[in-house]
Amino acid sequence: MTYKEKEIEKKYFSIGEVAEQLNIAPSQIRFWEGEFDVIKPQKNRNGKRQFTKEDIEKLKMVYHLVKEKGYTLQGAKQMIKNNNKGLKDKMEMIESLEEVKAFLVELKQKLDNQ
Repeated sequence: MTYKEKEIEKKYFSIGEVAEQLNIAPSQIRFWEGEFDVIKPQKNRNGKRQFTKEDIEKLKMVYHLVKEKGYTLQGAKQMIKNNNKGLKDKMEMIESLEEVKAFLVELKQKLDNQ
């Protein structure tokens, strides 16, 4: 594999990029950062947050519990503290199922257009 063929993988994401991925305001991310011990992005020399993929996964977990499942902040903190591995597995399963659903919807649309 030559240099050009290698896919360059981004290691750090800005708060704006993360907010766009999750479809929430950057202020929501800053708020959750203060509320949840598991969210600890690095900061560069200018003090700007730099989120890793692991940080984003943790934010997705918080988003799922608070926004989708309706947990209170305290309830979400307890869930993350008590069942981090099981919760992560469920999140990965949900993401996989959503990808399969999107694929099937796209396939159905293509078949309907023929």
